[in-house]
Amino acid sequence: MKDYKRILVTAALPYANGPVHVGHLAGCYLPADIYVRWERARKKDIKFIGGSDEHGVPITIRAMKEGITPQDVVDKYHAIIKDSFEKLGISFDVYSRTSSKVHHETSADFFKKLYDDGMFEEKETEQYYDEEKQTFLADRYITGTCPVCSNPNAYGDQCEKCGTSLSPEQLIHPRSTLSNNPPVKRKTKHWYFPLNEFEPFLQQWILEEHKEWKNNVYGQCKSWLSSGLQPRAMTRDSHWGVQVPLPDAEGKVLYVWFDAPIGYISATKELLPDTWQNYWQQEDTKLVHFIGKDNIVFHCIIFPSMLKAHGKYVLPDNVPANEFLNLEGEKVSTSRNWAVWAHEYLEDFPGCEDVLRYYLTTIAPETKDSDFTWKGFQDANNSELVSIFGNFINRTWVLMHKLCGGKVPPLHLEAMEDDDRNIFNEIKATKHKMEQLLEQYKFRDALFEVIDLARKGNQYMQKKEPWIKAKVLGDDLLAGKGGLATPEQVAARQSIDITMHVCLQLSANLAIMINPFLPGTARKMMHMMKVVEKMLDWENAGKEKLLSTGYNLRAPELLFRKIEDAEIEQQIEKLKAGKPVAAATPAPVEEKVIAPVKPEIVFDDFAKIDLRVGTIVAAEKVEKADKLLKLQVDLGFETRTIVSGIALHFTPEEIVGKQVTVVVNLAPRKMRGIESQGMILMAEDASGKLHFVNPEDKINAGAGVS
Repeated sequence: MKDYKRILVTAALPYANGPVHVGHLAGCYLPADIYVRWERARKKDIKFIGGSDEHGVPITIRAMKEGITPQDVVDKYHAIIKDSFEKLGISFDVYSRTSSKVHHETSADFFKKLYDDGMFEEKETEQYYDEEKQTFLADRYITGTCPVCSNPNAYGDQCEKCGTSLSPEQLIHPRSTLSNNPPVKRKTKHWYFPLNEFEPFLQQWILEEHKEWKNNVYGQCKSWLSSGLQPRAMTRDSHWGVQVPLPDAEGKVLYVWFDAPIGYISATKELLPDTWQNYWQQEDTKLVHFIGKDNIVFHCIIFPSMLKAHGKYVLPDNVPANEFLNLEGEKVSTSRNWAVWAHEYLEDFPGCEDVLRYYLTTIAPETKDSDFTWKGFQDANNSELVSIFGNFINRTWVLMHKLCGGKVPPLHLEAMEDDDRNIFNEIKATKHKMEQLLEQYKFRDALFEVIDLARKGNQYMQKKEPWIKAKVLGDDLLAGKGGLATPEQVAARQSIDITMHVCLQLSANLAIMINPFLPGTARKMMHMMKVVEKMLDWENAGKEKLLSTGYNLRAPELLFRKIEDAEIEQQIEKLKAGKPVAAATPAPVEEKVIAPVKPEIVFDDFAKIDLRVGTIVAAEKVEKADKLLKLQVDLGFETRTIVSGIALHFTPEEIVGKQVTVVVNLAPRKMRGIESQGMILMAEDASGKLHFVNPEDKINAGAGVS
């Protein structure tokens, strides 16, 4: 293994067109943070680089939908994303943004260097154009049917269902996302990077020199290389992005996947303006990219080829990409509001940041897609964090105060038994296993070892039963009043001291080992132990004497609380509320969009539903809930408050005066503390856009629907 002097870790730049959700955290940011925290504890020279990708087509699409500028969009979501990361303990050394001046300059300089070296081929080609909107269409402005998996809503650059990287020409039944019309071809000029010329280099570098990469990463790279690489346009027709630094390039910007990875370099410049080259241009730097599987081709094929073409940059040592995290058995879909947003979790579960970090690590999609469920989240907290880890620490501290006067008792080496020594052996073995697993980016298994060690601590304490031995001494002897009169009392005192001493040293080790995963928990344990942060250095893991005999420790505090059924039911209802009521099966434009047929009912079942036409007379956003709008709906006979999960599709101003169809005899329920007195019917088209179900002509509010 190569001896590196420094480590540079990057995490994929999230698009600043919306908040981050649990899928993002599990796939990329949490694994990166765990690795960085562990290497910091080992006193490595390591920098953690992140930032928002603010030039992607999703930003301009969001801006058009909301009637604001792209800059408004990125300013809003950059702040939300950054705040979520900070509160969840994702410990970037710098969290930058690609709209910054240093990034535009760095990206332009990089492009100009390759251009001056004759790397680009200027070509005039036919590209898709929207005649109604009078604009060329970037890849993400084009959707159609994926030729690989038949997903009818694949984008022009990638199918998000099967992960296949595409070009717009490969789509079946392509259509513009701006007008929903089939696009036409028009001539335009762009600059192409000769990716095909780097195929021999990539074959050697990846397939021969990096066989240790994760199977999913290595396999996808091998598949790409086996299919053959083609020149790729590195510019686009747009006014939002890094302008192409050439005199004849008006209205041209750098392709987002050209400038976005350069964001890692520009962010490092921002962090270390005088020494950034040490981390990017010195061969003794270990570069590691943490990403999701949909970004493998860009980080393993395109960006390394760009770096190789430039000639001065180090190449990634590893790209430990994760697979996808699903939600309650379905693919996460932001357009369908099927997501658990990080910022909303932080509001709903204050003080439980480490619980989310724990659960996402235990279900991390390291080798295959995994599934987030709210019941699984609850079980992980209550059955593992509370009942195993938290229980051991709490029992240790309570008994230490009760049986040892709040101090670390002596060890009595002469009276130790095999059970006592075995715990110290288990601590050392766990440290060794964790090191092996963390080196291989197997964070899920490494965390299991920590919890398993706490489980062994519980078993040890249960077997030693210090509370039973305390009965031999009585309250006075436990309090230090009077001497030990009998051999039985001496043995009991020694056994209690040894057990509690071992458990306290184990607790200190657990704080060190849990720190990369649950940093907030480690801080609480440090406070209880009255120790400084230096104790969390990895070199202290495995030691038997972390807490000195006679040292006073603070009173116990619960590390985790139980999560109640009602809280989980509320989250499940919230998730369902954000999902469109009548979601349609996506289909090509030429086909009818037909909602799945539900089980057959009889007329009497339908007759129970009271549908009325209503008019929205007032609307406002629900505080601290991005998905929800609070509506006042005139039903003719009364005006009702209805909470609807449509805030990502409509602004309050644009829907006042709209007529809607309302289920008026639905039992009321509370959402975000607001009692919702009905449900508005919505339909979803093939692009994921919601539409009100309403009468063709305006009629009186309260009219029945039959």
